[in-house]
Amino acid sequence: MLRTLDIRDMLIIERLELDFRSGLNVLTGETGAGKSILLDALGFVLGWRGRAELVRKGADQGEVTAVFDLPQEHPARQVLREAGIPAGDELILRRVNAADGRKTAWINDRRASGEVLRAVSATLVELHGQQDDGGLLNARGHRALLDAFAGHDDLLAAARAAWAARGATARRLAAAQAALAAIKGEEEFLRHAVSELDTLDPQPGEEATLDAQRRLMQGAEKIRQDVARALQALGPEGAEGAMRDADRWLQGAADRAEGRLDAPLGALDRALIELGEAAQGVETALDALSFDPRALEACEERLFAIRALARKHGVLPDDLGGFAEELRARLAALDAGEGDIARLEADMAAAEKAYAQAAARLSEARQASAGRLDAAMAAELAPLKLERAVFETQIAPGEAGPEGGDAVAFTVATNPGAPAGPLNKIASGGELSRFLLALKVVLARGADAVTLIFDEIDRGVGGATADAVGRRLARLSETAQVLVVTHSPQVAARGNHHFRVQKSVSDGMTTSEVVALAVDQRRDEIARMIAGAEVTDAARAAAEALLAG
Repeated sequence: MLRTLDIRDMLIIERLELDFRSGLNVLTGETGAGKSILLDALGFVLGWRGRAELVRKGADQGEVTAVFDLPQEHPARQVLREAGIPAGDELILRRVNAADGRKTAWINDRRASGEVLRAVSATLVELHGQQDDGGLLNARGHRALLDAFAGHDDLLAAARAAWAARGATARRLAAAQAALAAIKGEEEFLRHAVSELDTLDPQPGEEATLDAQRRLMQGAEKIRQDVARALQALGPEGAEGAMRDADRWLQGAADRAEGRLDAPLGALDRALIELGEAAQGVETALDALSFDPRALEACEERLFAIRALARKHGVLPDDLGGFAEELRARLAALDAGEGDIARLEADMAAAEKAYAQAAARLSEARQASAGRLDAAMAAELAPLKLERAVFETQIAPGEAGPEGGDAVAFTVATNPGAPAGPLNKIASGGELSRFLLALKVVLARGADAVTLIFDEIDRGVGGATADAVGRRLARLSETAQVLVVTHSPQVAARGNHHFRVQKSVSDGMTTSEVVALAVDQRRDEIARMIAGAEVTDAARAAAEALLAG
C-alpha cells in the first residue's frame, strides 16, 4: 500500500507531501489544476516512462519519494532479494531528476538501476486508464489473468512440473545422443586400439625388465670368452691341477719333514676349498651368460613393440594397461549406448505424453473458465451502459510452454453482429475505460498486493453509469488500495478519502497543491463538481445525497 508521496520541485509542484490510506482515495480538481502532474510524479519515482522535462523552472533538481507498506509475503521482497537490497516493513523509493536530465534512483537508500526500480514498481502499483496498454490491454498477460480468475493453481503446477520433466528428459536424451555420436566417430579406432593392446597385453614394469634383459644379453657375448678362460685357468688344467700336484708332493715329503710342512699343507687345503668355490661361482656365471640368440631377438621385439605402442598413444609404457581399460570402458559405453538411447527415447515419449495430458487438462479448465469470465463480464457491463457489447475470451493453440500451449486474448464487439477485436482497437475511449474497470472488478480475487490507480476512467459518462463506476471502484477498494483521478461527483462521493488538487499563482509563479478534505469540505467540492463555478444550495443538497449513499 502506498502510504506517503513526497514531491519537491517537479513541474509546477514546489513541495507537496501526501498521506494515503487504504480504501478508495479520490483526487478531484478543476481541469489544469495538476492532477495529471501528480500521476507524472508518481510514475517518475516508479521508473515509468513519462515526460522528458520534469524539473520545476528555476530549481537545480526535482525529487520524488514514495513510501509503501511491505507485508512479509509481498512479491516485491523477491525482487529486492535478487537485487541484494535489504527489505523491512516499509519500502522507500526515491528518485532525483537533475536539471541536466540525469536521473538517479534509490531503493531503501541503496542505489538502484532503472531495471530494478521498474521490476519492484510492477509489484507495487497498477495504472488503469485509456492508455492502459501495459496492463489489462496487453494480450501477453491475458492467459495469466484468466488463470488467476479460474484459480486452477493445481493444474498450472502440474503443467509446469510436466514441462520441467519433459525438458530434463530431452536434455538427457540429447546428451546421450551427442555422446554416442562422438564415440561412434572413433569406434574403428577404439576397436583396433583395444585389439592391439589385448594382443600385446603389456604388464606394469615389463618394459624395465625387458630392457635389463636386453642389455644383459647384448653384453654377455663380449665377456663370456674371458669368463671361460678364467674358469679353465681355475680348473684341473690350471690352478686346481697345479695345487693338487703340490699337495701330493708335499704329502709325500711331510713324514720326513718332522712337522715342518703341516702348516703349509693346512693352508693349501683351505686354498683348494676357496679355489673350488671360486670356480663354481665362475661356472655359474658362465652358464648365465649362455643364451639363445633368438631369445635376444624376441626380447627386443617385445620391448620395441611396447615402446612403440606407448608412443602411439602418448602414454608411458607402464600406463598402457590402464589406458587399455579406459578404451574398453568407452567401447562398453558405445555398445551400451544404443540401449540407453532406446530407454531415454521411451522416457521422452512418456514425458511428452504426460505434458500433453497436463496441458490438455489445463486447456479444458481454461475453456470452462473463459465461459465463466465472459458471463461475469456480461453482468458487469450492463450497469456500465455496455449491455449491447459482447466480451469474449478467445483461446487458440499457441506455443507450448510451462503453462500449457494456449494463446488467450480478451476481445470485444461493441455492437451485435460487429466483428470482435482487441479491446483497445474496438472500444472508444469512454467505452475502453469502462471495459477495463469491469474486467478489473471481475478479475479481482482476495486481497490485492498492488495499489490500483484509475486515471479518469469515468471520462465521458455520467448519471447512473458514473454511479455504477463509483460502486465498482468502491468494491475494488474493499480488498485493495485504490487511487482514482475523477471528474465525476458520483465517483468522488464513493471515496473513503478525498483530496482536492488546486492551482495558485504567486509572484508570477504557478504552483499546484493537494488538500485533504474534511467531511464538510467534501460536500462543497462535490457540489462544485455538480454545479460548476457557482455552488448553489441545490448542488450542496445533491452532494449530501450522493455522500449519504
